[in-house]
Amino acid sequence: MPAPVVRLTAADARRERDLLAAEEPLEIRLRAGGDERVVAVTMRTPGHDAELAAGFLFAERLLSSAADLRGIASPDPVASRPAAPGSAGCDNRVFVELAAARLPELAPLERHFFATSACGVCGKAGLEALSLGGDRAPLPVEWTVERATLAALPARLAAAQGLFAATGGLHAAALFTPEGELVAVREDVGRHNALDKLIGRALLDGRLPLSRGVVLVSGRSSFEILQKCLAARVAVVCSVSAPSSLAVEVARRFGITLVGFLRGERANVYAVPERVAGLPAAL
Repeated sequence: MPAPVVRLTAADARRERDLLAAEEPLEIRLRAGGDERVVAVTMRTPGHDAELAAGFLFAERLLSSAADLRGIASPDPVASRPAAPGSAGCDNRVFVELAAARLPELAPLERHFFATSACGVCGKAGLEALSLGGDRAPLPVEWTVERATLAALPARLAAAQGLFAATGGLHAAALFTPEGELVAVREDVGRHNALDKLIGRALLDGRLPLSRGVVLVSGRSSFEILQKCLAARVAVVCSVSAPSSLAVEVARRFGITLVGFLRGERANVYAVPERVAGLPAAL
């Protein structure tokens, strides 16, 4: 969205117009069997709201596949419409109608009732409020990715970031094949929202799990980024910045190759290096 600015240079100061990344609240409402509950409010960049809602609910284990959905809709006084790519609530609400006869247990979502676009799990009561799901088995090492392929990913992501190029204020999450082919990219003011949109698109397309996928996020890799990738069974998670200690712990425990500071040919591999061709298993 446009905004007036005073642009400073060494020589002068000029009045101009700048483009800002939009940030607005999205209320996610869950419906089933005639009941309705607000399950989350997040600050996000409008667009692809159906994907964001689907990805968020999948990562929180309230959805296991697209078959669990009856539809995702904008406010509609008559009925829920089928989910569609990029559908959004026109008044910053999105309704997710489940195929089940009743709402599921929603207590695990209390930590997410309000989440800022930037923080993810910041400000929550503590790690004890989070649930990784102990029944999730570690990912086996069934394929490898070339170092040269990883080195090329940041440039490919940057080339696909249309909104970032215009505003300079958005995070991105991208899905690549093991050969480095770009499958999809989503942008948002919140890095975890961008990842939810990416995973939600895969869910709605019936492409989960992403066990042969490489995900690159534009910011740091946090605990919540790894938690969401684990839910989608992403084998390789990369970031252009640092991981947190908990992100590394999750990656090592569940067999996710975690690459940080991926900047050209330089990178740090924090977990499961054997999934990168030519690297030893031991750390």
